[in-house]
Amino acid sequence: MSPECLIVAAVLLPLISAALVVACHQRPNLRETVTLVSGGLLLAIVGRLTGSVDARPAINLVDVIPGSIDQAAIAIGFHAEPLGLLFALVASGLWIATSVYSIGYMRSHGEQHQTRFFCCFAVAIGAVMGIAFARNLLTLFLFYEVLTLSTYPLVTHHGSEAAKRAGRTYLGILMGTSIVGLLLAILWTWQLAGTLEFKAGGILDGHVDPLTAGLLLALFAFGTGKAALMPLHRWLPAAMVAPTPVSALLHAVAVVKAGVFTILKVGVYIFGIDLLGRGGSSVWLMYVAAATLLSASLVALTRDNLKERLAYSTISQLAYIVLGMSLATKSSVIGGGMHIVMHACGKITLFFCAGAILVGAHKTRVSQLDGLGRKMPWTFAAFTIAALSVIGLPPMGGCWSKWLLALGTVEMGQWPLLAVLMISSLLNVAYLMPIPLRAFFREPPETDDESPGTGEAPLACVIPLCLTAAGCVVLFFCADPIYQFLSSITWK
Repeated sequence: MSPECLIVAAVLLPLISAALVVACHQRPNLRETVTLVSGGLLLAIVGRLTGSVDARPAINLVDVIPGSIDQAAIAIGFHAEPLGLLFALVASGLWIATSVYSIGYMRSHGEQHQTRFFCCFAVAIGAVMGIAFARNLLTLFLFYEVLTLSTYPLVTHHGSEAAKRAGRTYLGILMGTSIVGLLLAILWTWQLAGTLEFKAGGILDGHVDPLTAGLLLALFAFGTGKAALMPLHRWLPAAMVAPTPVSALLHAVAVVKAGVFTILKVGVYIFGIDLLGRGGSSVWLMYVAAATLLSASLVALTRDNLKERLAYSTISQLAYIVLGMSLATKSSVIGGGMHIVMHACGKITLFFCAGAILVGAHKTRVSQLDGLGRKMPWTFAAFTIAALSVIGLPPMGGCWSKWLLALGTVEMGQWPLLAVLMISSLLNVAYLMPIPLRAFFREPPETDDESPGTGEAPLACVIPLCLTAAGCVVLFFCADPIYQFLSSITWK
């Protein structure tokens, strides 16, 4: 199969899987087998594409607007380049882990509407593939909206008033920002450059002055609500009302990563790092990202609900990636790309652990975790490893992406931002490490000793979180291939 056909297959396979899941709704075992087999096939397809990335395979499926003398055609099209292919590898790999975890969680927790859950999950992964392989801004925008709509039923899964309220916030912010900001930015780009294609070195250089570039960048940054820059972040904590596998999907596999990936791809292939670095049009975004980074960490310190604390942690960690793009150096952009991988592996582990704690011990608050590490040692050991990776301490993968981001601040002479990165890591320690410390070293409340059935969650929950925790360590030793892969981005 040609690389072009593989790209199309990667986008279509999850959508076909969604249809098969619905068809098997009366046979849960077959339904979940379809999900797992589809995940394995998708990872194999994306893995095969890595061998042809140097050729930059591309395909247009249909011309939406024919080209003219002054403007290129606009088509629904796909291509494979290092940044998108890495994102696709992360999403397809973690789809398998999340599917196994979801089976254990949904069954153990007695969740309703499981067929709808697995169907929407598959559609969301298909949308992620469309975003990862998008050849132009139009294709990216279409799949970006599909991702929002397909994850809305997941956020409102429980059907409670709180879930419906969270769903309104989720849909309102994400759809509102994309239509008002992102769509306007795309139309303005088309008017300025005459094309929406992602091209090496960008398409705006020579078409915009620094002021216009700064305004356009603002529309892209705040129009991409999935990146959760403050003050457009409220949808993310609100969505924590959803089942924990959905939280893992939102925070590690799909939604938020689609947001920061969009900002990275726009920075590299629409603006170009030379334009951003030369005109200083992204300096303001550096400090918006820094403010988000610190503010979200401070809020996380105050949250007792475990999932809500992790949600604010995600907002902070996403700002690292936005900061990497706005610094506009090769080191910082590669660091941002690597942070997508490192944070995905760490944060999905943390959410898996939060769900396992709920299933195994029925606890949702940090203040309730005293002594629980003795009853759930595997879960809290995995939590500790993932927390260290998110903090950025060796030998965990997160240290490499943070190192490259720090290097980017030095290259740009942005010493205040280097200080922000250091302070942020200390705040990471302050809101993450008390969780395993109190679980392992504090005495459990006397009432807990009388609670029957408290222990590790089912194996289908524990095995995925152990594997993703191990991945945090493996990424420390395998960071160089990722670095070299991203270094092959065509910058000019």
